[in-house]
Amino acid sequence: MSFLHSMQCRTEGIRVTKPVKWRSLDGIAGVYWVAEGRPGATGYYLSPDPRIVVFFNDVSAHIRMCNHEGWPPSHYRPMTRAIYVPAGMPLWTDFTAMHRFSHLDLHVHRDRLLRFLAPSLGGSAARAALCRPAEITDAGPIETLARLLVGELTHPARHGVYSESLVGSIAAALLDIPAESGAIEGGETDGRGLAAAQMDRLVARIEAEGGRRLTVAEMAATVGLSESWFTSLFKATTGQAPLQWQLARRIALAKQLLLRADLTIAGVASQLGFTDQAHFTKAFRQVAAETPAAWRQTHRAGGRGR
Repeated sequence: MSFLHSMQCRTEGIRVTKPVKWRSLDGIAGVYWVAEGRPGATGYYLSPDPRIVVFFNDVSAHIRMCNHEGWPPSHYRPMTRAIYVPAGMPLWTDFTAMHRFSHLDLHVHRDRLLRFLAPSLGGSAARAALCRPAEITDAGPIETLARLLVGELTHPARHGVYSESLVGSIAAALLDIPAESGAIEGGETDGRGLAAAQMDRLVARIEAEGGRRLTVAEMAATVGLSESWFTSLFKATTGQAPLQWQLARRIALAKQLLLRADLTIAGVASQLGFTDQAHFTKAFRQVAAETPAAWRQTHRAGGRGR
């Protein structure tokens, strides 16, 4: 069955330089773009379907990306050669310099990806993998597969099943699928707590957000679990509620920032996503039993005395 994708897309300063090539397959839409962006060019993308993008040239020095509206440029990260964007996750991009680029854009219906993955991974592990974004700098085999697929998009010569199998291989290579996936249904947990790999993914996500607050739903999606199940397993693992644990990690990061002379307390609060300085002070006191100002004064004085 053919597939027509839908996506919200707004770009400024980006233009197509060659005719776009595309092909609709069973639950998949493949699009090949050759384009260029001028300095300051921007893009916004939001798709109801999972999306895979593979660039055929290095773009990390020219294009940056972010998943949060309104974040300053300092919170953007370099675009990698291959990315997987889960369904419903927004993506903002901007160009730091003029750049010509080409990429393969794959829109895949979630059920189609599950049909690729579930027979080998199990339903829960497959659904968990589809919730986790993935970014790869060394495209390697993924680029090879993508170039084969572009050949079929531009000059179809084989049955659609060939192209569909290439998409499945690209997804399997790109998605964050732990080696033990499928061994235990329900997101790699034995029912008594979160697995170490799940906690590692959660910590990595917190760090990638730069200390900004995640909702419990976002934390649960990171490890591929329902919100209620995640909350129960998280407390069994750490002895803390998810937001209590997350706040302690944010305050630990705040302490590192407070030691920097170039940041005001209000600046630290803003960088970590607190509503205002008063909100930050209340949260800091809750964890550290003193205000940020008192903590900074004590530890800066202690540092000078060493």
